[in-house]
Amino acid sequence: MSKTLAIDTSSFVMGIAVIDGKRVLGEVITNIKKNHSIRLMPAITELMNEVDVKPVDLTKIVVASGPGSYTGVRIGVTTAKTLAWSLNIPIVGVSSLEVMAQSGFYFQGMASPLVDARRGQVYTGLYKNGDTMMNDQLILLDDWLTILEATEGEILFIGQDVDLHRDMIEERLGNRANFALESMVLPRPSELARLGLTKEEETSIHTFVPKYLQLAEAEAKWLKTEEEKREKQ
Repeated sequence: MSKTLAIDTSSFVMGIAVIDGKRVLGEVITNIKKNHSIRLMPAITELMNEVDVKPVDLTKIVVASGPGSYTGVRIGVTTAKTLAWSLNIPIVGVSSLEVMAQSGFYFQGMASPLVDARRGQVYTGLYKNGDTMMNDQLILLDDWLTILEATEGEILFIGQDVDLHRDMIEERLGNRANFALESMVLPRPSELARLGLTKEEETSIHTFVPKYLQLAEAEAKWLKTEEEKREKQ
């Protein structure tokens, strides 16, 4: 059977899973503020040893490619690309928001995974039974709620950052708004692995890039400074 390693470090949550075909052999999920760059490879090694899978047994790497924490996404993608290159196996990227949305797979309405992006903005999208209804985007929460007000049916909000905006969501959507239980908000790396198997597009390791949906803050500030310099010339 084909064995797949899934990696998600797109937030504080670090998730790793190993599956054999469609069978989940093991997964690890932590939700602590510790450096992914230090913990990720030891965690991968430990899990693979535990489920008795060797690196040469792997046939695919699946990684959460963003959006999310700039540093977290970069660490996960870099690690995944390095492993895929060294083992000469395909790499597949999956939206971090799509992984989150799987917690609402059996919800009768639509699911909106949500990650806070500061300054009133959120990373979000709209899903129903796992299918994408509206593409992932970076948007002001106020504008997103305006869009959702024009839809019909109940909406399930998923994610650790939802509580930051819960009052505003309830004020705008009333009883149409539903909120995932605390035990459901963490993305499951085994779901990431499953999604990776359903995607046919395998990306070249050398051209694979994260989906940040925006520039890193430091890069954005640098570009703004450079633009201001040109305007003064």
